[in-house]
Amino acid sequence: MFKTLYRAGLTAFALVALAWPGQADARSLDDIIKDGTIRVGIHPNLPGLSEYNTKNEFEGMDIDTANMIAEALGVKAEFVSQQSALRVPNLVADRIDISLGGLTRNARRAKLVDYTLPTYTESQVILTTDKHADVTEWQQLNDPKYTLANVRSTVPAQWTRKNVPNAKELLVDSGADVIRAIAQGRADGTIAIIDNWLKFTPNHPNVNWVVVPKTIYLGYWGIGVKRGNDSLRRWLNIWLYDHQSKNRHNALWEKWFGSPPAFPVVPTYYFP
Repeated sequence: MFKTLYRAGLTAFALVALAWPGQADARSLDDIIKDGTIRVGIHPNLPGLSEYNTKNEFEGMDIDTANMIAEALGVKAEFVSQQSALRVPNLVADRIDISLGGLTRNARRAKLVDYTLPTYTESQVILTTDKHADVTEWQQLNDPKYTLANVRSTVPAQWTRKNVPNAKELLVDSGADVIRAIAQGRADGTIAIIDNWLKFTPNHPNVNWVVVPKTIYLGYWGIGVKRGNDSLRRWLNIWLYDHQSKNRHNALWEKWFGSPPAFPVVPTYYFP
């Protein structure tokens, strides 16, 4: 069990995004409808959100959500596989129209892209093993004797680096890599958003996983759009209100994660 992770190198990350080549104008809502496709950025390895199934096709909550959005627009969803670090740069470069993949809303990213209303929440907790069962507070991890694994370009990695600076840092590419690093003893644990990576822990049945239940931080995901693409963002906000008012977002979460979200998003009728 566990939660995802946050990234600190957002300063360098922002520079990369700003310098990204081919910063074309965003496709407006009318452009997307006329073209007949909406380009959706998804993460290829986030079980529950999106991953390849046995038919080598994407499945997950993000896939269902994107297809619902496409159906409401009368277009088809075109999925673009992207690792965490490319979720914002791909929007800046207009390689995708919307970005999913658990994109946490924060002020640094908001300098580069725009967000919709909140889609889901994320709550950080500590994931470790019974070797460190004495750890009950995140402050205990602020010690060089601990190595904490994190996924590059995620908010938990950023939070961890800022708040637990004395711990050693191991940056990897995916949640599966984080769990593997802990199972192999290369890392002692992680400060993460557990819902995304629960499916990885059974791959290591000899490890006694320990989740410290105390929530450290509560954040919000949103659908990312290219900065200034207000026609698309406003339509998405209206769609989200209808989607959430019918409790479809919580039903999708329970379908793909097996239980209701710990902190459900409450629909809002205000569309900024």
